[in-house]
Amino acid sequence: MEVVNKKVLADKVAEENGITKKLASEVIDTLFATMTEALKDGKKVDITGFGKFEVKQRAARTGINPQTKEQIQIAATIPSIYRMFTRTTGLSFSKATTDTIAASIAAS
Repeated sequence: MEVVNKKVLADKVAEENGITKKLASEVIDTLFATMTEALKDGKKVDITGFGKFEVKQRAARTGINPQTKEQIQIAATIPSIYRMFTRTTGLSFSKATTDTIAASIAAS
């Protein structure tokens, strides 16, 4: 399976928009930096047709070690969360991804 990394994205953005790969890479860097800064500031990032990014806080809690059945303390965490776009109107990222994967599996 091929991995689509920043370089591959920059190459595609450059090709599709008639700009240099360097400029495309800078645009991608700016996009990610802007998203990261917004998340650090406690804001949600909502990209229609793609998904939502947000940071939530999970309070410290008591859990159970499944092997020993002892109670343990689980520290508070601040996970970043991504929710894939799932609206039924129009072609969404999740539907396009699901359809592509299903077609790929059916072809093999």
